[in-house]
Amino acid sequence: MINSNGKLVEDDMAVVAIQNRGYAYGDALFETIRVNSGKILFWEDHYFRLMASMRILRMQIPMQFTPEFLEKEILAIVEENGLTNSTARIKLIVNRVSGGLYTPDSNDIEYHISASSLSSSFYTIADEKYEVTLFKDHYVGADLLSTIKSNNKIINILGGIFAKENGFDNCLLLNANKMVVEALNGNLFLVKGNTIKTPPLSDGCLRGILRTQLLRILEKLPEFEVEEASISPFELQKADELFITNVIGGIVPIKKFRKKEYTTTASKRILGVLNARIRLGD
Repeated sequence: MINSNGKLVEDDMAVVAIQNRGYAYGDALFETIRVNSGKILFWEDHYFRLMASMRILRMQIPMQFTPEFLEKEILAIVEENGLTNSTARIKLIVNRVSGGLYTPDSNDIEYHISASSLSSSFYTIADEKYEVTLFKDHYVGADLLSTIKSNNKIINILGGIFAKENGFDNCLLLNANKMVVEALNGNLFLVKGNTIKTPPLSDGCLRGILRTQLLRILEKLPEFEVEEASISPFELQKADELFITNVIGGIVPIKKFRKKEYTTTASKRILGVLNARIRLGD
């Protein structure tokens, strides 16, 4: 079942009109959310990112779009799909209503919520190869629009095709200043000694929910120093560890970039703290 603008619809009956602005112009944004046994992880951060993103895109936020309303809608679709006692991946899409060409007739919105199952209740690190490369064909804009989860993900799509065709597990994206911004599907963290770096939002990286969580965690771990600073491609091969973060996969260590192979010591330490916080309901 899918929640289409407040109405429950069977999966095979959920359709998008050709005039839908998300389809026709990419005039939409989305949140990818993890629900563990009926509890939405990091809901407050998701909600405020959604509201901020809608304001950036000049969408009209409905009065009913309170945290309580959207939480109820999400948990209802989880229940309808029989996932209340397991782990679910939620996709909440918001698009401007149909009408107009580049300039919309209205800033009112529609929303759609879908749910699918995930295998594990907590984050784990798989002991398998994970090799990345740089994607240099196109660059991420170092601006505010790059920090939100809009439907304009053509660079990520092309990067995914490039990785698949060349036998890599992921690609790292660059901005126009040739600084490393993020991976195709998550934020990037670099570990060198006891220093952990992640690109700043001003470089154009996504305002990732798990990125926000890890920055909060790292501030409280005395063994690490945290920096939000630009990362050059040259630094990648000098790092001890590299890892990617997103709310669905958690922490994904990069095992190899070019000829450099990386450890996973810090990744596993941070993952343990993250899972402990989830168990405690933080």
